[in-house]
Amino acid sequence: MELENKNNAKKATLNKRLILLMSVASGLTAANLYYIQPLLAEIAQYYHVTQGYAGLLATLTQIGDALGLLLILPLADILERRKLILTMILGTGAFLLLLFFSPNMIIALIASFGIGFCSVIPQLLIPFAAQLASPSERGRVIGSIMSGLLIGNLLSRVGSGFIGKYMLWKNIYFIAAFFMLLLWVALRLVLPKSYGDSKIKYSESLKSMVVLIKQFPLLRESAIVGAMAFLAFSAFWTTLTFLLQGSHYHMGTDVAGLFGLVGVVGAFFSRSAGNLSDKKGARFTVGINIVVIIAAYVVLGILGVQLWGLIVGVILLDLGVQSCNVSNQTRIHQLSEEARNRITAIYMVSYFLGGSLGSWLGTFSFQHFGWIGVCIVGLASQLIAGYVHIKGSRNIR
Repeated sequence: MELENKNNAKKATLNKRLILLMSVASGLTAANLYYIQPLLAEIAQYYHVTQGYAGLLATLTQIGDALGLLLILPLADILERRKLILTMILGTGAFLLLLFFSPNMIIALIASFGIGFCSVIPQLLIPFAAQLASPSERGRVIGSIMSGLLIGNLLSRVGSGFIGKYMLWKNIYFIAAFFMLLLWVALRLVLPKSYGDSKIKYSESLKSMVVLIKQFPLLRESAIVGAMAFLAFSAFWTTLTFLLQGSHYHMGTDVAGLFGLVGVVGAFFSRSAGNLSDKKGARFTVGINIVVIIAAYVVLGILGVQLWGLIVGVILLDLGVQSCNVSNQTRIHQLSEEARNRITAIYMVSYFLGGSLGSWLGTFSFQHFGWIGVCIVGLASQLIAGYVHIKGSRNIR
């Protein structure tokens, strides 16, 4: 019976409905990581803590996600993936409710870490889709699901920003928990079963990740470039609410959330980035996107205190970061069929560690050096990414 189930799982194919559901699921679960960012100023007031201390909520959420990716994704090469995904959704819902009921900052920090740890569903779905897709359309399929993830990422700020302005900020987490319940039901009905191809034990799977890092130079390169891209992304979005509420703008969390709508413009190009990676090659696309992120921070540094300059910078930043992530994932998914989830884990752990570092560096730089300090952090990250990318290109030649 088990062999028959595995054979049926291998016959499962992608269709538009399944891709759409995966995109929505990725968006809703990724949103859980970013509701917090426009709310940091309100949370600081609610718990009577400094803005820097409140910023730890965003940092711990991303650290939790990185640890979840490290420990959970290797299981997807061994266990049945649908059951694993459904379990993670239930865990996410539980921690969302814990944050909603949190009476103090300590409980809120624990809940934030737990939300991050369980919100690995998009990174379970993307390798799943890559496995079902043919090689010629893999970039397009990954780009489609990433579009859902990124739109959820950005629109989460819109919802939480308005909640923070007109209601108690905690309410967004009760709403998010309800969404997790609906998502669990939908995935339980539609998502096909998918069994891991690896026969190794879980402990051996974790150890093998070190071997994979040594084995694939492209994985090391993609992990560093991805981490630097998300560092630049998180440094901006974590500090945006502080900039908008400062002396230049005097705006509230609702406006900070609305900037998520501006960022959606960049997210819509994720599928195009996947198509470009299929045609021109992912390395070509990654190089272009590093330049786009640099241009974004040049604009933000010079014109960020003017509304139109901030809007242009947001569009460029989101376009560069999201397209870079799609291109990186397209090329790492071609490295190994058997170890695809472990490879994804390595990349995404590096990615979210970069994001958590960006949240901390962004908050620290804004407190001590103002907006220009945040922009210097973003530019420095892309100098590192550019160096690693150029070095990788030379090694290939």
